[in-house]
Amino acid sequence: MRVAAVQMTSGSDVAENVSRACLEIATAATEHGAELVVLPEFFNTLYFAQYQDKAHFALAEPEDGHALTKVRETARRNNVAVIATIYEMAGPGLYFDTAFHIDPAGEIIFRYRKVHPAAVLSLEKLYFRYGARFDTYRMGDWRIGIGICYDMAFPETARSLAVNGAELLVAPYATSRTSMFQEVLRTRAFENGCCLIAANKVGREGGWTFGGHSLISDPTGKVLASADGEAETIIAADISRDSVIRARIDFPSRRDRRPELYGAITADVPGA
Repeated sequence: MRVAAVQMTSGSDVAENVSRACLEIATAATEHGAELVVLPEFFNTLYFAQYQDKAHFALAEPEDGHALTKVRETARRNNVAVIATIYEMAGPGLYFDTAFHIDPAGEIIFRYRKVHPAAVLSLEKLYFRYGARFDTYRMGDWRIGIGICYDMAFPETARSLAVNGAELLVAPYATSRTSMFQEVLRTRAFENGCCLIAANKVGREGGWTFGGHSLISDPTGKVLASADGEAETIIAADISRDSVIRARIDFPSRRDRRPELYGAITADVPGA
């Protein structure tokens, strides 16, 4: 499968952000031959969680709002699947950070809600609720699992997705961190025998500078395509399910796991 990641900067003009993202989707499909395109987290908005301001709740959209409607039209027009992550208003007072998988017919076939909202440098926990599932889903021969940004800092995220069948991990990002960024993601791919696509924001948004370095990795941790930390760009590469099968034979962690001994990870005890 030919896949692509869009690395972009988003400004304060939501409509302009969406237009540029749709142009990048079309370019990825027509010029790079992508069958699946991944956009960064909050591609349609300035990264609002750097601020404490209730006015930013107005940036949230339902699934039939402007951003996803335009992305769905673009996916259908270019016969390409897209993973697009927005600030979702699921209902009055109920907000999530949600990745939507849109198929080449423009239909939403899956959604994943971020399980670990960040709250160290950012203020995400003020703006949206956490998700509670690591479900996977099928796209053709592949089974896909999504983890959004800070989710992928936890080995448990990628492991849970892989245990639930994921062969391809998709990671939409909006992070300024560059230290160990690609190393961590390559490790997530290697330790789970999965291909991986990470699409990050890049450049200045408000008071933050985003780190870029989007990448596509094979299941051995080999980087198939990589962006730098400076420029908006599209990266693309071919990924193979055969490489997943071979990697899991060469490094048989699925055979050797001892889940009956891992209770400490989920134990509800002080300090856990």
